[in-house]
Amino acid sequence: MAAQCCCRKAPGAEAAPARPPPEPPPALDVASASSAQLFRLRHLQLGLELRPEARELAGCLVLELCARRPAPRALVLDAHPALRLHSAAFRRAPAAAATAAEPPCAFAFAAPGPGPAPPPPLPAFCEAPGAEPACCPLAFRVDPFTDYGSSLTVTLPPELQAHQPFQVILRYTSTDAPAIWWLDPELTYGSAKPFVFTQGHSVCNRSFFPCFDTPAVKCTYSAVVKAPSGVQVLMSATQSTYVEEEGVYRFHMEHPVPAYLVALVAGDLQPADIGPRSRVWAEPCLLPTATSKLSGAVEQWLSAAERLYGPYLWGRYDIVFLPPSFPIVAMENPCLTFIISSILESDEFLVIDVIHEVAHSWFGNAVTNATWEEMWLSEGLATYAQRRITTETHGAAFTCLETAFRLDALHRQMKLLGEDSPVSKLQVKLEPGVNPSHLMNLFTYEKGYCFVYYLSQLCGDPQRFDDFLRAYVDKYKFTSVVAQDLLDSFLTFFPELKEQSVDCRAGLEFERWLNATGPPLAEPDLSQGSSLTRPVEALFQLWTAEPLDQAAASASAIDISKWRTFQTALFLDRLLDGSPLPQEVVMSLSKCYSSLLDSMNAEIRIRWLQIVVRNDYYPDLHRVRRFLESQMSRMYTIPLYEDLCTGALKSFALEVFYQTQGRLHPNLRRTIQQILSQGLGPGAEPGGAAADSEPGLLLGDEAPGGTISLRDVNVSA
Repeated sequence: MAAQCCCRKAPGAEAAPARPPPEPPPALDVASASSAQLFRLRHLQLGLELRPEARELAGCLVLELCARRPAPRALVLDAHPALRLHSAAFRRAPAAAATAAEPPCAFAFAAPGPGPAPPPPLPAFCEAPGAEPACCPLAFRVDPFTDYGSSLTVTLPPELQAHQPFQVILRYTSTDAPAIWWLDPELTYGSAKPFVFTQGHSVCNRSFFPCFDTPAVKCTYSAVVKAPSGVQVLMSATQSTYVEEEGVYRFHMEHPVPAYLVALVAGDLQPADIGPRSRVWAEPCLLPTATSKLSGAVEQWLSAAERLYGPYLWGRYDIVFLPPSFPIVAMENPCLTFIISSILESDEFLVIDVIHEVAHSWFGNAVTNATWEEMWLSEGLATYAQRRITTETHGAAFTCLETAFRLDALHRQMKLLGEDSPVSKLQVKLEPGVNPSHLMNLFTYEKGYCFVYYLSQLCGDPQRFDDFLRAYVDKYKFTSVVAQDLLDSFLTFFPELKEQSVDCRAGLEFERWLNATGPPLAEPDLSQGSSLTRPVEALFQLWTAEPLDQAAASASAIDISKWRTFQTALFLDRLLDGSPLPQEVVMSLSKCYSSLLDSMNAEIRIRWLQIVVRNDYYPDLHRVRRFLESQMSRMYTIPLYEDLCTGALKSFALEVFYQTQGRLHPNLRRTIQQILSQGLGPGAEPGGAAADSEPGLLLGDEAPGGTISLRDVNVSA
């Protein structure tokens, strides 16, 4: 298609536009250094050039803003040491821009050539004849903020009026950024082309572009991206085009989103339609598998969600499968869910993860938690909606089984952390300097789910509660909320419950749900899943009974190959909880199940292999080696290395790591090196890495030495 024109008519002698009604400032966010409360962010534009050989992103950011009060001295944005700012400039927007957004500006990209790296892109505005000069330079400085970011202070002109539109233009380069993951071709499945993806949750996108990096601030965005020839670029946007004559991709997100949901991926990706408004993107060798597993299913889940919670607001729902280096299972980027390709072999986990991300389209993306201290407002509600969707599409028994599996993990995490752990609160107090990613735990998901489920039970009818959630989304869509917004809306929607003072019931007070540590105050009735959970409990009891030979004979008569994945995973989790087991029990378990489990998916195999490691069962160590030699994903390597290094198998772990480290992403390699370094003595550095190397991203549950195994955490954001 032809390049878009950026020209506009001169404002002339038009009447002054009406001042927009004042909006409340965003909620304070201790994880943001920005001055977001002083400004209204109307739109942001990005000009991005991907430079995979240098592992560098060159960018130009155009922020369209209004000051809430006259004469603000400075604009403060969240940034990161990985960002090198080249310049800052100010541009006064034309009068017409007060009532209508300007057309997207163009960006000029420097031609590649020998010598030093070219500068970042330049914005190109079409100024009206006789207009004042477009831009003037601004002074700026970067100051430390926390270990996950910096503050960027840009001095503004003194005469700036309240509600007067203006633009701040920042040109920068980003290298070694926590949000930007560069992959050499050999770290992809096809080994054909370089690959790059971004991961902004929770506070990483401040290393992608300077921003108000808080979920309290939302705006629309557009982007122009230049990439090497043959590389497909995708973004979390409602519109996308490729301008062939310019060799650039153009994107536009028409709905307001927080900074962490601006996402980009580029690589050897091909599409296949799987429904009327959905397609999958994947490397060519993965595309047939991804298509066959999801064709028709995503539309079924979207339609079920729409029946429950109202229209899907984002147009398309596409999925891109990322290489194993993707640091979490899935991410709900609007219009374009990111999912780790490793999950393709585990059908039931794939179903749950995709439905969870579908649910985020209403809870998390449309209505967002205003601060990370109340992340349960996105995750707890999305988990509840996910289970309503699975009940509609896969039946109550399956939903109850999956819920039992997750609640089992929640209680395991509670036992490890203790009931007085502050992170077990739904309203967590985030101390300054603490990375919000550390709050991504099962309490956010499952305790949040239990509270939402309790609210649904108060009204006596799940369908009436669905009606409430539909009204809640309709009222707050494209905004950010706090818990009081949800609870006030609930009591307004159900005035009879307000009259009964259900928020103050002894022992179940809403305030106690939010601020008490410990397990959920009430849990759901899962009896509809008993046909699937009772066999698991019975088999576990057999293996812990005496005499062993008689119990093993009875257990071997139960054919777990016909079980659902969540049944087998729940059974193995119970055995893991009881480890170390008597050696004769482990020997019998291996004889009964080891070969069978070898043919099952990775979610099951890793659990069996953790049993092998935690019980020092040497006859099956070759299976651990084979598994680690074939895995490049954090979720399937970190738990095993953590278990290997807490027992007597550190030397085995080192040996396997030396043989496989070349196939691991540098961030994962450094994380495993930290795990291996513990207990190896001073100066020991597995793999020869510098002792002060920092991983690009450490989720809270992945930190070496943590007490919580990665398998216990739903790491679908």
